[in-house]
Amino acid sequence: MKLVLAADSAGKSLLDAVAAHLARQGEHEIVDLSVPADGSAETYAVMTDRAAEAILDGRAERGIFCCGTGIGVCISANKIPGIRAALTHDTYSASRAALSNDAQIITMGGRVIGPELAKSIVDTWLSSHFDPASPSAANVQAIDDLDRKHARIG
Repeated sequence: MKLVLAADSAGKSLLDAVAAHLARQGEHEIVDLSVPADGSAETYAVMTDRAAEAILDGRAERGIFCCGTGIGVCISANKIPGIRAALTHDTYSASRAALSNDAQIITMGGRVIGPELAKSIVDTWLSSHFDPASPSAANVQAIDDLDRKHARIG
């Protein structure tokens, strides 16, 4: 699977642990679109926009984003029409993010959870897949309808 990863300075160490875990598995193509390599200051909203665009334009299928709490990158991602992001700090929410909400992105907080839990969350989410014939399909469709209704440019 093609995965886009992104983190601000507060979430980068957690994301690096997740990236190393995924690399060891050797099953995924990973692109890290975190803060610029030159270390210049950047808001997590700008970084999130860049990384979510990789999903929208087909360069990635799913994304894992981290900041201090996971909240800021989750809110930012959900502002982007066509994106469904879920804050996950346990394996149950990670599973439900995929199964019930067809979330393309999960977010986590580097100041909230440790690397071993983050790896379990990622593994759970990646092994869970939305069934468009499930009872949750109507809810996902309603979310997408809201997205289209409220998507405004300008």
